Amino acid sequence: MSGDRLLTGFRSDINGLRAWAVMAVIFYHFNVPGFSGGFVGVDVFFVISGYLMTSIVVKGLEVGHFSLLDFYAARIRRILPALLVLCMVLLGIGFFSLPSKDYEQLARHAIGALGFFSNVRFASEAGYFDVASHQKWLLHTWSLSVEWQFYMLLPIVLATVWRFWPGRRAQLIVFLLGSVLSFSASVVMTSHSSSGAFYLLQSRAWEMLAGGLVFLLARRLDFEQRTKAAAELLGFAMIGLAVLTFDGRTAWPGWRAVLPVFGAMMILAAHRDRSLWTGGHIAQWLGDRSYSLYLWHWPLVVALIYVEQQRNPLAITAGIAFTLLLGHASCRWVELPVRRYLANLPPLRFWVGVGALFGCALLPAFAVRLGSGLEGRLSPEVERAAAASANVNPRRAVCNVNGGVDSPSCVWGGDVWRVVALGDSHTSAIVTAIAEAGGANAGVVQWSYSGCPYVVDLKFTPKLLARKKRNFACQTFVKWATERLDSLPGEIPVVIASRYAVRIFGHNEDSQTPSKPDAYFSQPYETRDERLFAEFKEAIVKTACQAASHRKVYLVRPIPEMGVDVPRVLYHRLLLGAREDVSITRAEYLSRNQWVWDAQDEAARQCGVGILDPTAFLCDADRCYGSRNMQPYFSDDDHLSEVGNKLLVPMFRRVYSELERHQIGPTNLSK
Repeated sequence: MSGDRLLTGFRSDINGLRAWAVMAVIFYHFNVPGFSGGFVGVDVFFVISGYLMTSIVVKGLEVGHFSLLDFYAARIRRILPALLVLCMVLLGIGFFSLPSKDYEQLARHAIGALGFFSNVRFASEAGYFDVASHQKWLLHTWSLSVEWQFYMLLPIVLATVWRFWPGRRAQLIVFLLGSVLSFSASVVMTSHSSSGAFYLLQSRAWEMLAGGLVFLLARRLDFEQRTKAAAELLGFAMIGLAVLTFDGRTAWPGWRAVLPVFGAMMILAAHRDRSLWTGGHIAQWLGDRSYSLYLWHWPLVVALIYVEQQRNPLAITAGIAFTLLLGHASCRWVELPVRRYLANLPPLRFWVGVGALFGCALLPAFAVRLGSGLEGRLSPEVERAAAASANVNPRRAVCNVNGGVDSPSCVWGGDVWRVVALGDSHTSAIVTAIAEAGGANAGVVQWSYSGCPYVVDLKFTPKLLARKKRNFACQTFVKWATERLDSLPGEIPVVIASRYAVRIFGHNEDSQTPSKPDAYFSQPYETRDERLFAEFKEAIVKTACQAASHRKVYLVRPIPEMGVDVPRVLYHRLLLGAREDVSITRAEYLSRNQWVWDAQDEAARQCGVGILDPTAFLCDADRCYGSRNMQPYFSDDDHLSEVGNKLLVPMFRRVYSELERHQIGPTNLSK
C-alpha cells in the first residue's frame, strides 16, 4: 500500500468508486462525448461522504471516545489546505486577467467557498440575467459547502440521539426519517425551483444520509461473493445509465437522482476490495487524488472557455491531462504534507495555524471585495469592454418582470402613453431606444416579462417550469397584457419584440442544446417537429392580428443571438492581444429565425402589421455583429446593451412618424 493510501485510509472499493465519480464529473465538464450526465458523479461523492462520516461518528460513539472538536479538526485538515491554495492561486491570476467587476465577483465567491456557504450564494445568484455558470471560477465549490454543512450537523444530531437512545437502531430510525424528509423536499423543490434544489443542503442531505444507511445496515448486508459481485455490477450499471440518460438540462436532483444514489449504495454495500472495477492501480491512483482533481478541473474548464478553446479536442485533451498533473501536484505537495503537519500540532497551535491559513486567503479576498475589484489594474479598453455587461436598461430590475402576473407599466420619455412596448426581456433591452426615437414626449410603456414571448396559447414543459421561479406565470401575463391592451385607445400602437427561437432551439450559447423544445401549443414534442413550427407560426400570426384589429402593430424581427457573452469574449481577446470583433454569419442567424420571419411576413399580409428589421442596422450582407471596433453592442449573448440598442433609433422613428402623420397626440392614462 502506497503512502497515499496509508494517509487516506479509504477502503479500496470506496477509493475506486471515488475515481469513477471524479472522472465522470471531469469528462462531463470538459464536454467529452458520452458524458452528458456526468454531473451525477457529485451525487456519488455525496453518498460516499455520508458513508464515511457516519462510520466515523458512530464508531466513535460506540467506543465512547467521540470528540466533536476532533471530528471538525479532521475535516479541516482534509478539506482546507488544497482549497486555500486554489483560492489564492485564482485570486493571484485574477489580478492580472480579470476586470474589476469579474475580479470582485471572484473575491465574493472565494469568501463563500472558504466560509462554506458558496452553495447558498450560487443558488441566490441563479436568476434570469445571472452570469453563466461556466464563467464562475469557483462554482464547483458549492458541493464542498453542502458537504461541510452536512458535516457540521451530522455529529451533533447523532451524538444527541445517542445520549438518550444509544445503539444503531435509533440512529437508523433518524437516518430513515431524515432521508424521507430530505428526499421529499428534493422532489418538491426540483419541480418548483430546480436551482435551489440543486445547490441547497435540504434537498441534497438524503444523498449523504443514503450512504450512512449503508453503513448502519452493513452487518445485515454480508452476502456471498457472487451476490456482492452482481450487486456491484448492477450499481455501476445504474450510475452509467444515469450518466448516459440525463443531461445538463435535466431537472435535478429530484426523483431522478435515485438512480445514481442507489447505484452507489449497492457498490458500497457490496464491499469488494479486490474488484476489477475499483481495485485496479489506475482507479486507486485517481481515487487517492480525487479531491485535488475535483478542485482543479473546473478552473481549467473555465480557462478553456476564456481562450475560446472549449470545443477544441486537442485543447480538451490537454485540459484533462493538466487536471491530472495539477491534481497530483496538489495532493502530493499540499494535501498530504499539510494534513500531516497539522495532525501533529497540539490543539492550540493547530487552531492558531488554521486561523493563519484562513487569513492568507480571506484577507486578500476581502481586500478585493471591499476595493470593488481594484479598478485600474487593466487597460481602459479592457475595462470598457467588460463594463458593457452592466450597460443595460437602467430600470431593468424594476420594470422588467420575472414573475407574477402584471407589469409596473414603466413609462419612458414623459408621463403620457403613446406607444406600448410588449414582449420578453428583448423588449426591455430595446425600450430606451424606442423612447429616444420619440424625443421628449415619447411616452413608451414597457410591458416585458423575462423568458415570456408575447404569443397567445403558448405553453411550457414541466422541465422548463422546474427551472423557473415558482411565481413564473407567463401565460397569465400574456392574458393580462392582451386584456390591458384591448382597454387602451386604438390610436396607441404596440411594438412587439421577443426571442422566439430559444423556445424551440434552446440557448445557442449553451453547448448542450436540448434535444426537444421547451414550449408547445397542442402537445409537447420530443423533437423539433414541423408541426410545432407550424403551430408556433400560426400563433405568432394570430397574436399579431388580434392586436392589429384594434391598433397599429409593429413586429420586430428577432435580434441576432451571438452565441457567446460578447463583453467577456471581447475583453478576453483584448487581454490576449487579439482584436477580432464578435459576429455570426447571416446564415447562422436565419437558421434559427427564418421561420419567425415567415410568420411575421404572413401577419403583414393578413392584417397589415408593420415590420421593423434590426438586421438592417446590426448586420451586413454576410454577418451580424455583436461588436464593432471592439465596442460591444450586447450586454451578454443576446440582449442589446444601451449602446447597441441606440443603433436601432432610426428604425423606431418610423413608429412616431406614422403617429404624427395621422396627427395622433399623447394620451394621458393612469396605470
